Amino acid sequence: MTVQTVDQANRRLLRRLLLVVAGMFGFGFAMVPLYNVFCDITGLNGKTRNEAVAAVEGPVDVTRTVTVEFVANINESAPWQFAPTVAKMRVHPGEFYRTSFFAKNLTEDHLVGQAVPSVAPGLAARHFQKIECFCFTRQEFKPGEGRDMPVVFRLDPDLPPDVPTVTLAYTFFKLNEQSGSTAQ
Repeated sequence: MTVQTVDQANRRLLRRLLLVVAGMFGFGFAMVPLYNVFCDITGLNGKTRNEAVAAVEGPVDVTRTVTVEFVANINESAPWQFAPTVAKMRVHPGEFYRTSFFAKNLTEDHLVGQAVPSVAPGLAARHFQKIECFCFTRQEFKPGEGRDMPVVFRLDPDLPPDVPTVTLAYTFFKLNEQSGSTAQ
């Protein structure tokens, strides 16, 4: 090989490697939105729809009882008290239920928070239907204010029969009041 053909081969290799790097960067950049769409469609990873479903009347499976557990977490930097009012409920798929979570601002400042839900097992997420939920909107608290925040839900009767327990977990984050984004 001549020096010129070696230089041409090196340039071709460099162009190919740069294309691979650009492709990898683009793929990495697109992963989060693609993952979110995939989870919204399939209900995987416990992501629930962050919007109310219509309060449809349908069949209630009174022959089946599912345990729904409620878990509350707070972001480590969030100055809240946050807990479910009940730890678990026994429910019949198709029937509507109401529970609540209690939250309290532990500071002397006005705070804004947002709860982010997840459901386990992940495949049950698409069967967990929230009709009313405090997680749909930002929650504003005056200094020292505490209140019960409702959740109205039902389990779709099509929940697979091998799922005896569903866990609804919320993580409560402090938001930056100006932008509505999570505070750092």
